[in-house]
Amino acid sequence: MPSAPGASQEEIRRQNLGAVLRHVHVHGPTSRAELTSRLGLNRSTIGALAADLATAGLVTEEVPTTARRAGRPSLVVSPRSDRVYAHALSIDADRLRAARVGLGGRILDLREATRPCGMATIDAVGPLADLVRDMERAVAPDALFVGGAVAVTDTIRDPAGRIRIGGADDSLGAALGAELAAGAEFAVGDMADIAGLAEHVRGVAAGVHDLVYLHGDVGVSAGIIIGGRLVVGHRGHSGKVGHMVVNPRGLPCGCGSRGCWETEIGEAALLRHAGREPTEREAVLDVLRAAADGDPTARSAVEQVADWLGFGVANLVNVVNPDTVVFGGSLREVYLAGAETVRRRLDEMALPASREHVRLQAAALGRDAALIGAAELAFDKLLADPLNAGQLATGPTEPPA
Repeated sequence: MPSAPGASQEEIRRQNLGAVLRHVHVHGPTSRAELTSRLGLNRSTIGALAADLATAGLVTEEVPTTARRAGRPSLVVSPRSDRVYAHALSIDADRLRAARVGLGGRILDLREATRPCGMATIDAVGPLADLVRDMERAVAPDALFVGGAVAVTDTIRDPAGRIRIGGADDSLGAALGAELAAGAEFAVGDMADIAGLAEHVRGVAAGVHDLVYLHGDVGVSAGIIIGGRLVVGHRGHSGKVGHMVVNPRGLPCGCGSRGCWETEIGEAALLRHAGREPTEREAVLDVLRAAADGDPTARSAVEQVADWLGFGVANLVNVVNPDTVVFGGSLREVYLAGAETVRRRLDEMALPASREHVRLQAAALGRDAALIGAAELAFDKLLADPLNAGQLATGPTEPPA
């Protein structure tokens, strides 16, 4: 693994420790021999790094259960998922979710609560903290908490059915940190960005460097990863693809514009075409099931939404030129139900140089994508500087007396 020019020996060691820990965090148990090959470091260096990480309680080293050849077997390095963990939270349109995620990306515990209609993002801090404290009752005394992050859906409907657009309150991360981690601020990200990161690291787009992840719930947004790095824009407000205008004579949008992509492919559009009330979110799956069963009204609704979905995807493919477009949230089911229509529209509109290599994929991680992605954000500091993990965060605080 090449180091930055002029880096000190300590910086090089820290980078190498991070590289070893990140590899087993993402890829799971890996032998020392495989780490030597994949990271480009010599055997003695890998041995010393793995031993240091084991001493710190971040990994284990064990003899493989089945030896493949004669001689001394190479020790297998595994992340300590049971001991090292992060808090991953999500504020969905209608749900609050909290998970304890172990190093290696394994969800160890999960709690959920209803998010009342119209609840402000900052008002979710207390209920989320209660969910986390409930989980913490089962945590071993020697477990190491290394940080937390929260994924926030970008749009919700207020009690009158109007769409409120914005993002996380600027004070959300600090408020969660003050409530749960003795002042250590939680990372905050948009739902689509974080779910896209999860699919990039552990899902259907693992190993893909250029991708667009499309997320549907009440609204539509995108997580865009270019060159393996998430594009976040000024103050994190990028990826609002639901508000690119595709039909200037279309319906008014909650953002104040008209004919936004969201008005043509969002959950409300599907319900409207199917003759259902646009506020009946729970009816979305009913419409999709009916379409799969051959109901003509539901099938027509899916076809109309899928056609506009392909229309917008073609524009994104022409602009971004990704290797993969991933459909997540409610758009996953719409894509699966209308994949042929989406591809047909894409073939008609996309530039050949962009269309010929792009793959369309349904998301693999489901509802847990946002939690898995939030955990990846929370683990960042640990993976960058593993042996200072104990200084990254203190354990969750007790509720006030």
